[in-house]
Amino acid sequence: MSESAVVKPLIVGISGASGALYAIRLLLALQDIKEVETHLVISAAGEQVVRHEEAMPLDEVLALADFYYSPDDFFAPLASGSFSAAGMVIVPCSMKRLSGIANSYGDDLMGRAADVMLKERRRLVLLVRETPLHSGHLELMLKVSRLGGVIMPPVPALYQKPATIVEMADQTVGRILSLFNITTGLYQPWGEKGIKNEKKPVQ
Repeated sequence: MSESAVVKPLIVGISGASGALYAIRLLLALQDIKEVETHLVISAAGEQVVRHEEAMPLDEVLALADFYYSPDDFFAPLASGSFSAAGMVIVPCSMKRLSGIANSYGDDLMGRAADVMLKERRRLVLLVRETPLHSGHLELMLKVSRLGGVIMPPVPALYQKPATIVEMADQTVGRILSLFNITTGLYQPWGEKGIKNEKKPVQ
């Protein structure tokens, strides 16, 4: 990284939905991006999911981030719009968390930070994990979308023929980070470049 490079904070939230692997792979990918500083907050339910789904101990997951905050710490910098974050991603995002964000119910640091992203018109990406969806779920997603949030269910890009679950998760992580203009090489955009026309002299 050059001395003139600007380091931008990215807030990462882990809520209590299945899919802790996405969060871990995202944090691992960002360790190689020196221009990004990660600020992690994880809910109590999110901690339970990490312990249940992943072999990596919770303290090692927390250590993947540059900074970690208690979900009850409303004095954390990310609780304020004055904290100049590049944006926030909640990965995975539970329906309870989605509901809180849709209704501006910032009862903990993660909810407050998400609300700050919306009010400051910064990018908020929610990796919503639930299926099937009833109309209440869909209405909440539409409400957040209208507020400026990005709803991004973890839909695998099977055209890239992932060989493992980790590869599949990495493709989604690469797509998430591309929404913040962060290039990782974890996924390839669809299609190939068109055929370049030869330049012809103007008649």
